[in-house]
Amino acid sequence: MTQDMEESADTFGDINLTLGMLNMEDNMSKEDIYSHLTAVIQNTDILDDAIVQRLIYYASKDMRDTNILRETRMLAGEVLVSLAAHDFNSVMYEVQSNFRILELPNEFIVLALAELATSYVSQSIPFMMMTLLTMQTMLRLAEEERMKGVFCIALEKFSKAIYKYVNHWRDFPYPRLDANRLSDKIFMLFRYIMEKWAPVTSPVQTLAIVKAHGPTVSLLLHREDLCEYALDQVPWLLNQYKDKEIDFHVTQSLKQILTAVVLYDAALPKGLRKTIFINLLHQVCRVSEPPVKENEIEASSCFLILAHSNPADLMEFFDEQLRNNNETFRTGILTLLRSAINAEEPKLRDYITSIERTVKVVMGDLSIKVRNSTLLLIQTMCEKCYIEAREGWPLIDYIFSQFAMSNKNLEKPMKPNSHEDEKGEKSVRELSLEVLKTLDPLVIGMPQVLWPRILTFVVPAEYTGTLDYLFNIIRSLIMAEERKKNNAQESTALVISTGAVKLPSPQQLLARLLVISMLASLGKLCGAGAIGLLKILPEIIHPKLVDLWKTRLPELLQPLEGMNTSIVLWETMLLQLLKESLWKISDIAWTIQLSRDFNQQMNSYSNTSLEKKFLWKALGTTLASCQDTDFVSSQIKEFLIAPSQLGDQRQGITSILGYCAENHLDTVLKVLKTFQDREKFFMNRCKGIFSGKKSLTKTDVMVIYGAVALHAPKGQLLTRLDQDIVSQVLFLYSQCSQVLGMSVMNKDMDLQMSFTRSITEIGIAVQDAEDQGFKFSYKEVLLGYMLDFIRNEPLDSLASPVRWKALIAIRYLSKLKPQLSLNDHLNILEETIRRLLPLPPLEKLKDEGETDKDKEHINFLYERSMDALGRLLRTMMWDNVKAEDCQEMFNLLRMWLVSQKDWERERAFQITAQVLTNDVEAPEHFKIGSLLGLLAPHSCDTLPTIRQAAASSTIGLFRIKGIHPEVERLQDLQEGLQCDDVQVQIKISSKIAKIVSKLIPNEEILMFLEETLDGLETLNPTCTKACGIWMVAALKEQGAALEEQLLEILSMIYYHMPVLRQKEESFQFMLEAISQIASFHMDAVVANLLQKPLPFDRDTKTLWKALAENTASSGKLLRALTDKLENELEDDVAGLEAISVACAMYEVVSAGTPVTSLYPEVFTLLLKLVSCTLGQKMPTSTFSRRRRVMPQGERQQTADPCRLSITTLKCVQAQAMKEGLAKESDEGDNLWTLLSSPSTHHVGVCALARSMVLWQHGVILDIMEQLFASLTSSSENYRITGTAFFSELMKEPTLWKHGNLREVLILMDQSAWDSNAILRQMAIRGLGNTTSGAPHKVKKHKQIILESIIRGLYHLARTEVVCESLKALKKILELLTDRDVSFYFKEIVLQTRTFFEDEQDDVRLTAIFLFENLASLTGRRWKIFFAEEIKKSMISFLLHLWDPNPKIGTACRDVLIICIPFLGLQELYGVLDHLLDGQDLPRARDFYRQLCVKLAKRNQEILWILHTHSFTFFSSNWEMIRSAAVKLTDAIVLNLTNQYVQLLDKEQLTTRLQALRQDPCISVQRAAEAALQTLLRRCREISILL
Repeated sequence: MTQDMEESADTFGDINLTLGMLNMEDNMSKEDIYSHLTAVIQNTDILDDAIVQRLIYYASKDMRDTNILRETRMLAGEVLVSLAAHDFNSVMYEVQSNFRILELPNEFIVLALAELATSYVSQSIPFMMMTLLTMQTMLRLAEEERMKGVFCIALEKFSKAIYKYVNHWRDFPYPRLDANRLSDKIFMLFRYIMEKWAPVTSPVQTLAIVKAHGPTVSLLLHREDLCEYALDQVPWLLNQYKDKEIDFHVTQSLKQILTAVVLYDAALPKGLRKTIFINLLHQVCRVSEPPVKENEIEASSCFLILAHSNPADLMEFFDEQLRNNNETFRTGILTLLRSAINAEEPKLRDYITSIERTVKVVMGDLSIKVRNSTLLLIQTMCEKCYIEAREGWPLIDYIFSQFAMSNKNLEKPMKPNSHEDEKGEKSVRELSLEVLKTLDPLVIGMPQVLWPRILTFVVPAEYTGTLDYLFNIIRSLIMAEERKKNNAQESTALVISTGAVKLPSPQQLLARLLVISMLASLGKLCGAGAIGLLKILPEIIHPKLVDLWKTRLPELLQPLEGMNTSIVLWETMLLQLLKESLWKISDIAWTIQLSRDFNQQMNSYSNTSLEKKFLWKALGTTLASCQDTDFVSSQIKEFLIAPSQLGDQRQGITSILGYCAENHLDTVLKVLKTFQDREKFFMNRCKGIFSGKKSLTKTDVMVIYGAVALHAPKGQLLTRLDQDIVSQVLFLYSQCSQVLGMSVMNKDMDLQMSFTRSITEIGIAVQDAEDQGFKFSYKEVLLGYMLDFIRNEPLDSLASPVRWKALIAIRYLSKLKPQLSLNDHLNILEETIRRLLPLPPLEKLKDEGETDKDKEHINFLYERSMDALGRLLRTMMWDNVKAEDCQEMFNLLRMWLVSQKDWERERAFQITAQVLTNDVEAPEHFKIGSLLGLLAPHSCDTLPTIRQAAASSTIGLFRIKGIHPEVERLQDLQEGLQCDDVQVQIKISSKIAKIVSKLIPNEEILMFLEETLDGLETLNPTCTKACGIWMVAALKEQGAALEEQLLEILSMIYYHMPVLRQKEESFQFMLEAISQIASFHMDAVVANLLQKPLPFDRDTKTLWKALAENTASSGKLLRALTDKLENELEDDVAGLEAISVACAMYEVVSAGTPVTSLYPEVFTLLLKLVSCTLGQKMPTSTFSRRRRVMPQGERQQTADPCRLSITTLKCVQAQAMKEGLAKESDEGDNLWTLLSSPSTHHVGVCALARSMVLWQHGVILDIMEQLFASLTSSSENYRITGTAFFSELMKEPTLWKHGNLREVLILMDQSAWDSNAILRQMAIRGLGNTTSGAPHKVKKHKQIILESIIRGLYHLARTEVVCESLKALKKILELLTDRDVSFYFKEIVLQTRTFFEDEQDDVRLTAIFLFENLASLTGRRWKIFFAEEIKKSMISFLLHLWDPNPKIGTACRDVLIICIPFLGLQELYGVLDHLLDGQDLPRARDFYRQLCVKLAKRNQEILWILHTHSFTFFSSNWEMIRSAAVKLTDAIVLNLTNQYVQLLDKEQLTTRLQALRQDPCISVQRAAEAALQTLLRRCREISILL
């Protein structure tokens, strides 16, 4: 409710807004506004009164405003009329107020009144009198045509409203008004218009009057006093039939008048009635131009009204017009009659006979239109029961005659047909059939019309096309009669009263129906209808047949249910029915008459039709059933003498005599012999036996003998075969092959075909005789003839069917005894294959045909020839009981199955499919593996036919072995191979492979694989891919059971590898096959591959990678290799096998195989292998024993076991880094170089250990556990490797918590005393690194550790050991107190000082660092000692400030800062400040002078000590040290007191400085010169002469 109120409020708001817009002076928008208002008003139930009044005001004002566009005024008028639904009185008041007497109103006021009268009849009638009176005063004022037209419209609408009131006044809600007063006013208005305006009006005005005429006259007809006047106006209306634009409205008005005439039962004058008939007929049947459809419909409606009111006059008029022989009128009248009958006008039924006679008038008309119209009328008459027994039959006959006539005119026209004529005749034929199709034979009166005369159309050939519907009609009639018989004691529906019609005899009906029944095998309705009629007509055919046909015909109909049956089977069944029927009748005269009736129907069918062929056989069967041998003999003689009466004389006589021989073999052979004897000398094979007549040739007789043999009784045939049949055929053939008495190879195709046909039928007959003891003596001779025919056929064309027919003959002859040998079989097959498969492509063969028919014939011959070859091969192969022989025969196709020519391959596969399908049974031990490998991959061949055949062959191979795969699913997949999408083909082939691979016998897998590998080498790309898919599928399904054949399979694959490598895709499939095998037999495959010589060639590497890339088995592969490597390294000695394993591991891991699960094992084993092969050289095989394709530029590499091992370890580490198990080494790629050299191996191992990631605790702990044994290994290299690795791990606290480093520490300490320097170095490093990993252990075992490390300081031969000892001491001393090291302090200090001048930077640097640390451990006991040692060492610290290694300079600075306090020289800090980090290094000369100035002031002794130790540095290897020593000497000499200057060994100093002036280094030279000058100056100062 609330929603309705809201909608009303919205509507009112919308209207108010619109009204506001109407108040504006914008006339342009009013058109849209009024359009909108009309829609709103018409869709609104309730409007506010105030709004309605305002809308009436505006609409009325604008409607009358002449300044507004006409369209807008019309819309305003529509709004005003729409408002009447809400307030009619207000609207009427507004309109009437502007519709005043004696004033010409606005035209839209008149139109509004007219619309109100139409839309609101009930409300308008009370105002009608006033309106009409006012309008009456206005007519004479109207001068403009527009106003006149408006008044005519008003008259039309007012008349309709009053007419409605007159006829339905009871439906109006107020008391009855006086309608006569209203009609009076209408009469006066109408009379004025007709008298004043009608004579002189324009076409527009005429149209308006015509529209008003019908409603006005209709209204006036209800007044008897005005009826005559009204009818007198009709001629004026009829006279307006001039213009197509007006005609429709004239007819419409006339229809209204005629309706009123019927309604008021007014009498039309006869003259007027005929005028109306004629005018209306002209509207329907315009001659010059086609009628307007609407006008034609209205005119037809008028005729229906007239048929109701005046049927007799109308039929008389129609009959009169039909006799005028006017096509258009006849067509029109027939159409009108049809419409009238369809309308089911009751009065018209009284004139059925008149209508039938009227139709007969036009039956002779040859016009297409008339014939079609007549047929349509007859169809309607039949449907509406307008056919009666007495006159109706000619109408039915007319339907059939029209069909026959149109057929005749189309097939054999009297004159050439134009396109229109042909189209017309086809329409007549189609319409005739349509009439018969819709004909209901059971409507009232129709059975009496039809029965039994309808039977007359069954036998004549010209009615054959109607049989579909004719049989339905007959069947309906008979079945209806049967039902009536069952329901009543007597039936009168089908009265046998034919009049002049001659009915067909029972024999004629049987002959016709049997022949037509043959068409049921083609799925034709008439064939099924014919056999259906036979089922219900036995009494009419012969009373004795009732019981037989009641049983046999239902059985006969069973094959037809649901689908077409085989033509041969159906034909056999029909002939059998005929035999049984004739035997049941057992009436010689009846049978003889039937044979004559069969013969009489010969001309009813074409020679090539199925009916004609059956007719010959039926006639032969009838003669075979005839007991009168004299009659049979005479008939045969007649046919032999005059065979042309049979149509195709050869086929006809052959069929008749052949079927006749079934019961009359002796008679037939006797007549044939007599026939030949009558003509002793044959002129030639082309001339007839009886000269001058068209009769049989020798070739024809040859064919007859074959047919006789084929149909002869099996028990009588073999005794007569050689002498009376085969010898006669060979004699006739030899006669035909002679020229001038000499035998020549005859190439007459007809002769060859006839001879071949005869031999084939003889072969079939002998085979069907099933006499195992009979040996056909002519077998080899006849086979020779057939092979000669095939050999003589050209290899570049296929124009004759000789090849095809000869192949069929060979197939049947080959089955006869005596049995052929294997060689004979092979020779025959090879010859036939070689003469057919190499033919050019089918399209090229077809190009030889000149016409489409020729091309179609060549295609037919091609298909039949291939089919015959397939059948021959199938017969010869599977009739053999030896599997080896079958294989031999099949091998004849092998070269064609892999031919490079698509068409040859296609033919071979089609034949193969034929051989392997149809549920044959192969001999025992027949092998399918090789064939499967050969055929299956072609399921992806280039042609869809090959793909289909390959799939069929594949399925067939298993079925012949008694293995039944999922046949339905496979066949569904096979259908998909029609697709040209290669990916779809591959997918389908893969699915097929998956299904059938599991069914391949295990012992045949090897043959299958060998065939597929050959295919990978030789086939096209898509077939190659299919080969790979099938090979892999077979291995996947049966790989687990191939253990015994594994080595053979692998050897076979290796053999093919070099060639397959040249084909990338094939090679990949081969690799996948290896992987598949490995997934079942990993250990065996690994062992086999490891036997390959080192270094692995490219193929071997590829195999390993392929195995690794198989994610399903890569883990198993790495496990197998790991176990193998562990076994090989069990004695810590690496042999060739271990290197092979490492190389294999490299290929596997480099392919991306995850190493996470095996990483600790793999890593430690490879590290062990690297250690064991360090520095070794191993001999390796240079060539493998298999065939090998060596790429250009490839050569054998010299094997380096260690390098190979390191390469593998590097690969494993790279993979471990990807998996987060290790990190990049700080040595980078140099790591692997370090590992490979014996001298740097330990360095590389340490770097490798550092690349372990600490967060992988489990991994490192596993590695430590695996590697622990290396510390006690018998291999010194391995001990070094293990010690080096653990030395790095010792500094990791986490590993000390969870690992076995306590035991490692003990072994490290023992190794620190080992004779091997590298081992000692690594052990000492490990002890030193323990300070980081387990400082508490160092403190606990400090004595043992210190002794072991200090011992290393005495290993002067190897500075590496010394350096490592110094580093370890530095680390350890940082953990200990002065009391902990007091016992060793002096020894350590003294040993440390010895390395300050070591040539190794690392040793010098470490020694300086250690000395610096020792300063903090001096304690009271060793303070003085250490101070003295500082004095001795100070010269080294000062000079090495300018060491080539900047790190050493920095270390010297730091140690000087630490040591100065021990000497009490704190004043030197100021000088040393210049050496702080971040500042540039001062000049050595300036630094030393500043230093010496300070020392000179504090401690001349130290200055002297520095001088005494400086000489040794003059010969230093480093020029910077030499330069610094000279500069320091210069500064010392400069700052020594005179006392100390006197103590100088001036001679020695001078000599040394003089020597240094010759130093290669300029800096040294200059420093020596400066120092020498300083010395001279000081000497002069103390007056000492040099």
